[in-house]
Amino acid sequence: MRRTVGRSDGRTGVTLVELLVVIAIMGLVFGVSGLAFTSLRAPRDSQWIREVRRAREEAIRTGRPVRATQPLPPSTALDRPRPPLFLPDGRALGPGVDPLTGAPLDAPR
Repeated sequence: MRRTVGRSDGRTGVTLVELLVVIAIMGLVFGVSGLAFTSLRAPRDSQWIREVRRAREEAIRTGRPVRATQPLPPSTALDRPRPPLFLPDGRALGPGVDPLTGAPLDAPR
């Protein structure tokens, strides 16, 4: 005897409601996975970060101290601290730092 899977009247298939539920679930899964993939993209660096990295790489490559330049208009650069000085070993010296040792000037001795 052959048994059919489906309704009791012998018809087989998928209802429209079942199809819509599966499509909605697949849409949710693809939507969530799409959001997860966009968050994996590396964030874009600001112009200031790119300049700091460039100055550090140049100091290491040339073996001479290099000061990062501020990519800001002169009117807004007045209220910002002086940009860091990068040494050939990759260390950065900024305001409030002893240029000889690299230690903070306000650190206990």
